[in-house]
Amino acid sequence: MCLTAAEWGPEMDWIPVCAVDDIDPEDVRRFDYGGATYAIYRDPKGNFFATSGLCSHENVHLCDGLVLGDHIECPKHNGRFNYKTGAAQRAPVTVNLKTYSTRVLNGTVEIEVP
Repeated sequence: MCLTAAEWGPEMDWIPVCAVDDIDPEDVRRFDYGGATYAIYRDPKGNFFATSGLCSHENVHLCDGLVLGDHIECPKHNGRFNYKTGAAQRAPVTVNLKTYSTRVLNGTVEIEVP
């Protein structure tokens, strides 16, 4: 069975976010694009990760939260997510975050978004 382009899902694009040096290790940066908010993280090893930028519990911006190891803590109710997997880790959050692929190209962090 062949799928039409519409059945494959949304087309994805790589979008430049910021320079590699704009995000410190164990930090988070907000990025708005196409009517959506994303959160971009850098782990202690220098790897980059991206999630939806709003807490799934109260729609608070995660960029105002605290990065603790592999987790982002929501600034409103202290719920935690694993920013590498998007998994909800501590109440009151129960809905996982959507994650996005990242890459570094010529010193620029990019994310793949629809």
